[in-house]
Amino acid sequence: MESKQQTLDRILGLGPVMPVLVINEVADAVPLARALVDNGVRVLEVTLRTPHALAAIACLAEAVPEAVVGAGTVVSPEQLAAVERAGARFAVSPGLTPKLIAAGRDSALPLLPGVMTASEAMTAAENGFTRLKLFPAQQAGGVGMLKAIHGPLPELRFCPTGGVTVDNAPEFLALPNVMCVGGSWLAPDALVRAGNWDEIGRRALAAAQLRPR
Repeated sequence: MESKQQTLDRILGLGPVMPVLVINEVADAVPLARALVDNGVRVLEVTLRTPHALAAIACLAEAVPEAVVGAGTVVSPEQLAAVERAGARFAVSPGLTPKLIAAGRDSALPLLPGVMTASEAMTAAENGFTRLKLFPAQQAGGVGMLKAIHGPLPELRFCPTGGVTVDNAPEFLALPNVMCVGGSWLAPDALVRAGNWDEIGRRALAAAQLRPR
């Protein structure tokens, strides 16, 4: 049986960019996902930043089965349980607390916790989390931070998120400890509200083709 780390490795290896999605209207969920998936971006992080996020996750899990839908901004055990019930296939957190560590161990859902410092990364690793989100990536030191941390902590792999753009993503992707990057530039709020699925599709196509620089 596949371990939760193996599941995360498989998911994070499906493409170079995981879009960070804020869905304000459930009606936008399917056309947004279709614009991304049809252009090569299959792994989607739907953040719990809106009242309709759980409903959007449930909708996508049923209506767009080829998408690998994860839940972002998971900050409590209750939220972790809720996104699992909604049909999310993985969860992402901006940080890691003792309660979330315990819930993440008990849950069948793979958890990608956020860290910002070497001590936080070591604490996560001590508790069995070796696939991590560097957040906020640019404020935490960006490419330089990831290069520095690879020496003493070579077993850790990251998905840097926060300040990552289409222009600097290749620099992150060139690092040996980066599996993919998280980005909000694929589907910013203005494009989603305007229903500009064509532009989102174009951004997805470009993101799917990003390569290390």
